[in-house]
Amino acid sequence: MKKTILIILITLVVIIAIIGGGLYYFYNNKLDKINYEEIPKNDIEVTEGIEEKLDKYRNIVLFGIDDADGYNGRSDCIIIFSLNEKTNDVKMTSIYRDTYVEVQKHGYTKINHAYAYGGAALAMSTINRNLDLDITEYVTINFEVVKDVVDYVDGITINVTSQEAKSIPGLTKAGTYNLNGVQALAYGRIRKIDTDYKRTERMRTVINEVFKKVKKMSVTEMNKFADEILPEIHTNIKRNEITDLITKAISLEIKESNGWPYGVTGKTINKIWYGIPNNLEESVKKLHKDLFNEEEYEPSETVKKISNTIISKTGVK
Repeated sequence: MKKTILIILITLVVIIAIIGGGLYYFYNNKLDKINYEEIPKNDIEVTEGIEEKLDKYRNIVLFGIDDADGYNGRSDCIIIFSLNEKTNDVKMTSIYRDTYVEVQKHGYTKINHAYAYGGAALAMSTINRNLDLDITEYVTINFEVVKDVVDYVDGITINVTSQEAKSIPGLTKAGTYNLNGVQALAYGRIRKIDTDYKRTERMRTVINEVFKKVKKMSVTEMNKFADEILPEIHTNIKRNEITDLITKAISLEIKESNGWPYGVTGKTINKIWYGIPNNLEESVKKLHKDLFNEEEYEPSETVKKISNTIISKTGVK
């Protein structure tokens, strides 16, 4: 009897080892498909003291690059995902691409130019500097990837207005549709019928609907989805951190979705149109209240200086 039990135990250990080894291989095989970029922490600017204030949250930024040839263009989509690590609630915040901010060594210009000037490191530094954030992790995709993602989940259901329908291939009138990849990308990038602010809202809607469907996938479907999508992702998030995020993904809930700055005045400067934040300092205060429940947040001296400079340069208060 003792020998039999011992044999069974040894067999179980061997089986577990084989399965574990298989999972390890599977895990590494998947993650090897991602395009990693090592960014030294010192290359990303974070205002002193901000990390300690936001230690309960994990802030990751998604960049959508409008570059037909790759990933070197402007980040026309900038979405911050703020994860409350205690509740697993997620809040999405789009930064309007034409927002007038300070980009280190490049002066005052549109925030989406930072990525073209210095890649993800400068783009994250610019967000941190102007919004008092602590972002050091990013994910970048080319807009074309959106089509592949939506098609893989068999489309997403969207309520389309009559005006939006005119800009979406195959549609002519308002209604609720299951949009394919080409249609969803067109929907997310509509701009001429209203404003860039509505455009970013549509982008967040697309992401939210895709997220809902991915959460319902089986293991087999998720495996195929990973093979399809991971090679299109550029990131500096480490392997173990990705595993942690995947583990949490099923329990994550997107609770809020907003655009930033809260108030914007359109203005042409030197023949270029910008979205000028209405009092950057106050907009940063409200952002911290909305994302991190900081009722009496006091912006950094850097944000106050930038805010005053924007008022001085543009006259927009």
